[in-house]
Amino acid sequence: MLFNYESVDTTGAKKTGSIDAVNSEVAISSLQRRGLTLTSIVEAGAGGSLFSKNIALFDRISNKDVVILSRQLSTLFEAQISALRIFRLLASETENHVLGSKMQVIADDLQAGSPISDALAKHPKVFTSFYVNMVKAGEESGKLDETFQYLADYLDRSYELSSKIKGALIYPAFIVVTFITVMVLMFTMVIPKISSILTESGQEIPVYTQIVLGISNFLLEYGFILLGIALIGGFFFVRFVRTPAGRMMYDQTMLGIPYVSTLFKKLYLSRFADNMNTMLISGIPMVRALELTSTVINNKVYENILATAVTEVTGGKTLSESLSSNPHEIPGIMVQMMKVGEETGEVGSILKTMSRFYTREVTTAVDSLVSLIEPLMIVMLGGGVAVLLASVLIPIYNIASAQ
Repeated sequence: MLFNYESVDTTGAKKTGSIDAVNSEVAISSLQRRGLTLTSIVEAGAGGSLFSKNIALFDRISNKDVVILSRQLSTLFEAQISALRIFRLLASETENHVLGSKMQVIADDLQAGSPISDALAKHPKVFTSFYVNMVKAGEESGKLDETFQYLADYLDRSYELSSKIKGALIYPAFIVVTFITVMVLMFTMVIPKISSILTESGQEIPVYTQIVLGISNFLLEYGFILLGIALIGGFFFVRFVRTPAGRMMYDQTMLGIPYVSTLFKKLYLSRFADNMNTMLISGIPMVRALELTSTVINNKVYENILATAVTEVTGGKTLSESLSSNPHEIPGIMVQMMKVGEETGEVGSILKTMSRFYTREVTTAVDSLVSLIEPLMIVMLGGGVAVLLASVLIPIYNIASAQ
């Protein structure tokens, strides 16, 4: 929760600001540790206008904010500045005020004697378990500057890849929405006006025109019912997908769609290799790295594969042996490369190579998919409009010719 406060410092000067905390008691305790005497503290947005609450809804910490923060932390730790001073500095200089308030809370926890990893772990919506464990490994090894650099590079790669995919799909999505909108407008606004001309002529209407008129009448009479069913169905579908069984079914379906499944598999393999490489070079043990990777790979099928690998590796198997039992999800080339890495003691570098390879593959696959979808959607849009117009204009032309 975000709290706004008014206070007086040790010199008697008035200070106002905001602080992010679990509840008001924690907020008050944190502020008192800074030597402030509170005069008032209220939850941000409490009693405020609806407009201000809606504005607060958009106050989010993006992946880009965390990437920039990690690079700043790396630079400041490399300069051998104390951790407390670093987080105090970032709290005052960070442009995102929500992130700044969290930095302030973290600084208060550090001043109270908490390790950096424990202080970060109190903000799971910003710092994932992967991030926290990386920082913990950096604390143990005394290489926090390198750890934050690894994290910044990793998050930057992940952000770039996800942005690439989202950006590439914007135009096809726009075409699909445009296609549906044009078809609905044609059936509900254009076709009904033209249909009256055809029905009043008394001439025989072709079968294909009758089908178009039937669809138009159906949408006019039951369109809102169909829209309601679609919205309700979408709501329950989203709820089902959020359940473990529903998510598993959804992930299995996505991995079974031709061509699209290839793209998703390469994406998950890239994510797996990149996560594992980043953690192994930071000194995190293999088993712990597998556990953390299974939680961030974002696919139930691969999550179960890695969970099984954790058990088997703990029991004495090598990672390549464990993964080889899933040839459909883990290609043979990755298994063989990892086997070579295990024999030479270079698993980290092998995973780095595989991560780069699959990242390039994902980028190529996305570009190919978009180049295929775009002309297909344009042809469908033009073809759909042409068929609708032809189905009503041809009969009108015949009527005009007969007169």
